[in-house]
Formats: sequence, structure tokens, C-alpha cells
Amino acid sequence: MPICLACYFLTKKNEYRNFVLIGFSLVFYAWGEPIWVFLLIFSSFVNYILALLSEKHRERSTGKACFIAALLFNIGLICVFKYTDFFIENINGVFGTDIKPTGITFPIGISFYSFQAISYSIDVYWEKIKAQRSFHKLLLYLSLFPSVTTGPIIRYETIEDDIDNRKTTVTDMSEGFTRLIIGLAKKVLIANNLLLYVDTVFGKTGEGASIVADATVVGSWVGIIAYSMYIYYDFSGYSDMAIGLARIFGFHFTENFNYPFMCRTISEFWQRWHISLGSFFRDYLLYIPIFGKRLPYVSLFLVWFSTGLWHGASWNYILWGLYFGVFILFEMKLGKKRIKNAPTFIMHIYNKLVIIVGFGIFRFTDMNDLGNFFKNLVGLGGNELINEATVTDIKSYIFVIIAALIFVFPIIPLVKKLIEKRSLAIQAAAQLLATGSNVILLGVCTVVLVDTFLTNHPFLYVTF
Repeated sequence: MPICLACYFLTKKNEYRNFVLIGFSLVFYAWGEPIWVFLLIFSSFVNYILALLSEKHRERSTGKACFIAALLFNIGLICVFKYTDFFIENINGVFGTDIKPTGITFPIGISFYSFQAISYSIDVYWEKIKAQRSFHKLLLYLSLFPSVTTGPIIRYETIEDDIDNRKTTVTDMSEGFTRLIIGLAKKVLIANNLLLYVDTVFGKTGEGASIVADATVVGSWVGIIAYSMYIYYDFSGYSDMAIGLARIFGFHFTENFNYPFMCRTISEFWQRWHISLGSFFRDYLLYIPIFGKRLPYVSLFLVWFSTGLWHGASWNYILWGLYFGVFILFEMKLGKKRIKNAPTFIMHIYNKLVIIVGFGIFRFTDMNDLGNFFKNLVGLGGNELINEATVTDIKSYIFVIIAALIFVFPIIPLVKKLIEKRSLAIQAAAQLLATGSNVILLGVCTVVLVDTFLTNHPFLYVTF
């Protein structure tokens, strides 16, 4: 990172800076599995050519064919690398065949950069944007290292102007580093520790046997609440880091989370959670020409089936997506007026229960574990309500659990608003305090990272 920053800012023109970023982005991407960087470059080149052709021949069948080819190519990449063995497994299960799985390795980030390529191809064909004439600029868009492995899914129009005309101001540097440090703290100080607790409740023994069935009722509830918080801090932490890094280099990414647990409804939750994925399906799949607004329920089913499947090649993810789709449909049928008139307290209890239980479906890829989890939640698993081990585990992680529950609320924006109403002297003092806090926070994160160097806690969404 320091080397990248030095090379970038020692280069004066954006044209040359773009090449610096491309170089470091490709090295970053190739660090774990070098061979897949060639797939990323090849995918970028194919999308570059097909977008130019679909734009040039838009009024002819050739343009439409190139557009469809781009969609099939990008969807095909995801299907081949992500779902081939899943399909084989299910074919074997249904028909009793013995087709051998391919064992193909999953290229990191393929779901993210392929979705960016799809949005780019569609927007070019729909004339929302012009096709990029320079291949290296499209490659920069698809490979930019803050977002290539774990998102957010950035629209080309969002950074189109930044590619050529960006400038990094003092404000960009300050807010970028602040956002980066906040994201790092979310991951290192909160998410990783929450995961340690979750694994004591829902993990496995040293021999690999699941311990889900042994969880108490209280342990199951606290465990799944902690897991919900873990996913939020892990993924929003990476999104903060990506947005902050991009800001340092002069790119302005859109927000990916907006305090989702402040929602009153499930619909609102999905307007605040993983915003880039939700807006992708809303804009490109919800009103597809095949169904349009005439068959909204079919489109709704496709959106939530696809949302689940996008997250992984497992039935629990599909079930998770459809589960939320059912509640979205329920709220559509209930109507905005009834929802608005419902007591706020009741709406918060309703949506938090739905969200937390939903993340239980998300957690367990093994259906037996999922069944045991639900039994334990309602006390049908034959286990105790609570025992000494449950109390000990909760006590060991109580401070991180409380911190996680506190910071899902927009405390920092609220403090900023209060400070903005004060005198300039107070604002200056607050800015100095914030800078000092960032330095301390960075130091603490660094110490924790060094202390846990041999412990592998990758970002969850890297696997998607």
C-alpha cells in the first residue's frame, strides 16, 4: 500500500496514474492465485470489444447479438466457475448418476467484476453511457483493487468522469483515510472477535463434528444475533475500506450500507443493506422485458432467487433469498399505508426477528445443522434454556457484543451534526480530537493484526 501511494502521487498526470493503478490492481488480484488474473484481463477485453460493437451496430441485429453475447459471456463465467459442481452434485442426487465433480477453483471476485461488466454492457446498449474507447480504462474500471475482490459493485457511470478528470484534494485524503481506518476497525476489532464467539456456539469440534445441536436456547439466540452483527461489520467494514481507498485515489464510490438495522421494514432493510447488489437487481432484473411490470411476482421471484444464488452454490443461500422475497411480497400486499400506521415498536420487533432468523438460514449450509438451529431457537432441541458454559462464553465476549449493538446506530453522523452547530473553535477542537482518535485506532488495529498474524480471518464476501 505505501509503495502504491508513493508511485501514484509521484506520477503527475491521470493518464499515467491510471497505468500505475492498473499495475498494482493486477498484482493485488494475482497475489493469491496468479492464474486468474489472466481471466480478469480476458474478460475485460471481451467486454471491451462487445460493448464497442453493440454500440456501433445498435440499430441492427448485429448490435443486439453482441449485447446478448456479452450477457451470456459474463453470466457464463459465473456459472462455469461458481456453479458447475453444484449442478453436478444435484444432478447426481436427483438422477442417481455418478458424474465426477470438476474440482474447479473459484476465482476470487468473479461475481463482483462480472456484475460490473454486465451493468456496463447493459448501460452501453441502453445508451445510458458511451462505450469506452480505451481498453486500459475499461480494465481499470473492472480491476480497480479497492473493489475487485469484495465489491461494492460499482457502475461505470459512477467513476466515468473520475477515470480522466479526478483530483485528490486534502478533503479526499482526510476523509479517505478516516473511512479506511473505520473500516479496518470494524473488521479487526469487532467482526473478527464476534466470529470467535459465533464459532464457540455454531462451530465444529477439533474432529470436525458440528456443535450446533448442543447449543442452548439462549446461546442460539445470542449466537445468531452476534452472527448477524458479524456479517454487517465484516462486509460494511470492507466497503468502508474500499470507499476510503478509492477516495484517496480520487474516485468517488457510492455507499454500500446505510445503517440497515435502523429500518422499519424488510423492504427498507434491503434498501440500506448491500445497496450496490440490490440496486443491480432492481435496475436490471426486476423489470426485464420478458416479464416487465405485467408479471411483477415472477420478476420478484427471479430477483430473490438470484440474490440468494449469487451468494453461493448452496441451497441454503437460495432458501435465504426466497425467504426475504416472501416477506417483501407480504409487505407489498400489506400496503404502505398499513405499514406506516403500524406502531414503530412492533415494526422494529417484526423486522429484527425476520432479519436475525434469516441470517440463521444464511449461516448453515448443512440442512441438519439448520434444522437443529431452528429447534434450539424455539426450545425443541431438548437442550437447556441456558447453562454455565453459555454464560461463560457470553461474559468472555460481552464487551464486543455490546459495542457491536451500539455502533449499528448512526452515532458518528449524529455527533458530526451536533458539532457542526457549535462554534468554529469547538469544531476545530473536535477535528483535532478526531485526528488523534484515528491515529490511536490505527495503532490499536495494527497491534491486533500483528498479534493475530497467524490467524486467518478473511472477509466473508471474498468467497462470494
